[in-house]
Amino acid sequence: MAQGSEIADDFNNGRGPRQDGELSQRDYTHPAAGWGAAFSVGGVLIKNRRPVAGTAGMLRMNHEGKGFDCPGCAWPDDRHGLMLDLCENGVKHTTWEMTPKRVDASFFERHTVAELSAWTDYELEEAGRLTEPLVYDEGSDKYVPISWDEAFRLVGDALRGLDSPHQASFYTSGRLSNEATFLYQWWAREFGTNNLPDCSNMCHEASGRALEAALGTGKGLCDLPDWEHADLFLIIGVNAASNAPRMLTSLGEASKRGAQIIHINPMIEAAARDTIVPHDFLDMALLRATKIGDLDVQVRIGGDMAVLRSIAKVAFERAEADPDVLDRDFIAEHTAGFEEYRAAVARTSWAELVRGSGVAEETLRELADRYLRAERAIVSWCLGVTQHENSVDTIREIVNVLMLRGHIGKLGSGPSPVRGHSNVQGNRTCGIDNRPAEEWLARFDAVAGVVSPRERGLDTVDTLKGLLDGTVKVFVALGGNFVLAVPDTELAFRALRRAELTVQVSTKLNRSHLVHGRAALILPCFGRTEQDLGINGNQQVTAEDAMSYVNLSQGKRKPASPHLRSEVAILAGMASATLPESKTPWAWFAEDYDRIRDVMAEAIEGFDGFNRRVREPLGFRIAQPARDRVFRTKTGKAEFHAAALPDIELPTGQLMLATQRSHDQWNTTIYSNNDRYRGVKNSRTVLFMNAEDMAERGFEEFARIDIESFSRDGRTRKVTGYQAVAYKIPRGNVIGYMPELNVLCGLAEQSGQSDQPLMKHVAVRVTKSSAPAAG
Repeated sequence: MAQGSEIADDFNNGRGPRQDGELSQRDYTHPAAGWGAAFSVGGVLIKNRRPVAGTAGMLRMNHEGKGFDCPGCAWPDDRHGLMLDLCENGVKHTTWEMTPKRVDASFFERHTVAELSAWTDYELEEAGRLTEPLVYDEGSDKYVPISWDEAFRLVGDALRGLDSPHQASFYTSGRLSNEATFLYQWWAREFGTNNLPDCSNMCHEASGRALEAALGTGKGLCDLPDWEHADLFLIIGVNAASNAPRMLTSLGEASKRGAQIIHINPMIEAAARDTIVPHDFLDMALLRATKIGDLDVQVRIGGDMAVLRSIAKVAFERAEADPDVLDRDFIAEHTAGFEEYRAAVARTSWAELVRGSGVAEETLRELADRYLRAERAIVSWCLGVTQHENSVDTIREIVNVLMLRGHIGKLGSGPSPVRGHSNVQGNRTCGIDNRPAEEWLARFDAVAGVVSPRERGLDTVDTLKGLLDGTVKVFVALGGNFVLAVPDTELAFRALRRAELTVQVSTKLNRSHLVHGRAALILPCFGRTEQDLGINGNQQVTAEDAMSYVNLSQGKRKPASPHLRSEVAILAGMASATLPESKTPWAWFAEDYDRIRDVMAEAIEGFDGFNRRVREPLGFRIAQPARDRVFRTKTGKAEFHAAALPDIELPTGQLMLATQRSHDQWNTTIYSNNDRYRGVKNSRTVLFMNAEDMAERGFEEFARIDIESFSRDGRTRKVTGYQAVAYKIPRGNVIGYMPELNVLCGLAEQSGQSDQPLMKHVAVRVTKSSAPAAG
């Protein structure tokens, strides 16, 4: 893209339904969830023509042993047998998959790829479930049927024809089961590459790296019993009502027992005020809301580390008069680097903390006072923390603050990241990792009888760069909508179209099927709700949630088509065709997933007795040594980290953009153009702005605007015809929706600490537009 060029018209539009009304916005004043969620669920069931089947599915969702694991978020299932352990977005996600509509051979006979490319992303997914394997026919510009064996042969021939295994990249979203994940990484590594990018590279890579360095584990330490015992929560960069709605239950219960809940976020979200949990029938009947927010700290985008450092600043000030403010026994026995950290805090002035956070000193001190009075504290965070340049330093500061009070390895305390997709944590546990540890590879190789490569593989951004420069020629994606999930959307389109072969394993039609390589396959798989029959009956798969619990999942519905195959079967077919001399029994594994689990029990730490333990009530939790204060770090102790505060100042006239999901959206799947909790109706091409920033630029409410971003690569990227919406956010900050605004985040905008794209840290200029409103 030339310097200063504008984005093509295709990227100025929203990715929901075609706009059928004028933009409107008003503050949402109702409790989160409650009747708003109940009415939304009812509307979804009717719209998808699933009032009976959908309701039956709701009763089976998240019930181990007799139901299926929600294909949405990774929040843990209730451990006390709750009958309706589900949420509005989980129901949307499930019924979206259960649609009676079908995208079959006759559909593709009627529509060319060029024609479908003009459809909205909503229309593509709304078309229905894919029913049979398809291959792109260049002559007709259509996808046409192909047999499974021919499809597998095409994949195998393409991969064996490469000059190097490193010319292929194997991507996965977070919905893949543990069993399929394990076979996927086995296939890639036996083939000879660690090119295993995944959605974690864009979401929680920073969390894993920070926690690994500080505590010797890449995962959070808390579980639901901790959430049931904590008396203070810091919720940072999380909109629980949309991102993990079942978290509202835990927050509501915490509030009822008197716990303090503090939200640190540029936006004051609906989930920071109050909620009515729909399965609390009495509360629903009486319209009785529960407060789930005691203090809002409106931090500027990227200022979270300064907020956390202010807590440490107050702690050290008070410790001069009262040594018990710090847990000196824990610090002395279990930590390293304390004195260096104390010196770093002493060097940080209050002026720096106020400027860096955008929060008044009085508010910072109130926050610190509440934290220091807590006996058991949990800090929970999501992408509002991770998608920044200094995200690893920020998360390590979270651990620093927890360690000052001994909130590591103690009931009701600890770090608790909110993971996104349902099995994204299990994907990493079971081997999807472009930077695998030698210990993991050595154990896997010994069990599998292979020799895995040791070179660092490509992550998500590296894969895009490889596709662009021609060093990556084959791209395989297990789930997801890759081309819309990644940054620099226009460039990502160009990258995928340069591939020799793209392979998409999917349930529904999406944009990534239309932005394809010279050869392209669509391989349709079962959904999470559908039967998967093996030699011993209906098969079960497993997933690992955000708190390290491993649970069984079993679909009961008849598959959308007799031609679908499971993810495991599709992987086995591709692997067999790629590695015809392999001694790995791919087809044998696909017949009975217990066989895969038996191997995993030997190959993966914490999975011993896998088949037995996962069939116990509620499954099992993978052991976390750091939970027992056993720290697998270089020093054998929990590590303090003495980093300087980041400089997040921008040149005059520029603003800091963060992208986010709307409420009526799950990842790149968009259900409508509305965002109930932010009061927006009929548009996704909006930019939330501080009213004073709008006035300074002469913008009236809903004024048409252009948004231009600035990248380290020296290029600018611009979308036109957006509309400005006044919202209560800190000055100098603006917020808009992904995936639409991913186009503004250049590939060069990548954290040097985590390698994550900086989706929530994009420098932009906003100006009046003469363009018509984007659609």
